[in-house]
Amino acid sequence: MAEDFLAGLGYAQSRLQRHFGEQDEAAIPGLDAPGARFVLLAGDRVVLTRPGSSLLDGETAARAPERAFTLFLGRLDGDPVFAAAIPPEAADGFEADRAFRTLDLRSIAAEDAVAAHELGLLATAKSLLAWHARHGFCANCGTATLLRAGGFRRECPTCEAHHFPRTDPVVIMLIRRGDACLLGRSPRFKEGMYSCLAGFLEPGETIEAAVRRETFEETAIRIGAVAYHASQPWPFPSSLMIGCIAEAESEAITIDPAELADARWFHRDAAAAMLAGTHPEGYGVPPAMAIAHILIRAFVERRA
Repeated sequence: MAEDFLAGLGYAQSRLQRHFGEQDEAAIPGLDAPGARFVLLAGDRVVLTRPGSSLLDGETAARAPERAFTLFLGRLDGDPVFAAAIPPEAADGFEADRAFRTLDLRSIAAEDAVAAHELGLLATAKSLLAWHARHGFCANCGTATLLRAGGFRRECPTCEAHHFPRTDPVVIMLIRRGDACLLGRSPRFKEGMYSCLAGFLEPGETIEAAVRRETFEETAIRIGAVAYHASQPWPFPSSLMIGCIAEAESEAITIDPAELADARWFHRDAAAAMLAGTHPEGYGVPPAMAIAHILIRAFVERRA
């Protein structure tokens, strides 16, 4: 069961009994299997029923007959679950029906538009569909590959290489020094929004080393101790956010303007006001569905 303080974290909950890449092909049910449910995505748009579910029955899913891929995700409460990529016009057709609507994946999480456990299932669907759309050819010999294991593997018919969906690990860190935390803002953030620093892990790098490297590259702050706090799947297109708490060993900030528009130290009281939306200068933080919010709240509540 999820920790109480992680209850609002987007994409982190799932009841899906996942299929996997080495499972027997015979274990994959047909699309007409009893109780089958379907998730339909047109790019980042998900087809939702009203009042709010992404799980459609077979008859409803058949309204979108053109599908780039149909994948077997696994089982939910014993029922098979499939995910399919559909063209934008098919999603528009659902949008025209008052019984349905389409919504992008970020908005679904921010608005609690579906049950929390469906968000993790949607993250799996979105990540897998995006991977298949980008990896149709063998990286070893260039031959067009074949979908196998329900979509959890692709195989090359020429060189027999197996290709598996990837996840890109990202460190995201709440950096603290005494009663202050270091937050930054990307040039693409909305005005007044500050968040935790973050960056991709590089090959052969530990989580701790990535936290120290990314922090120094972006702000010239030296980091000492690093501790893991929580993680979050981030299906844009397929990352895992590894949330850490880090201790700063220096205070002077020199930002990399290519990475940050600003970075500054915020006292615990100021961070609390940002969480509450009451900061006198209008500064804010990411919404509760984002792991940055969880990390900042942990600092404010002295759980970090």
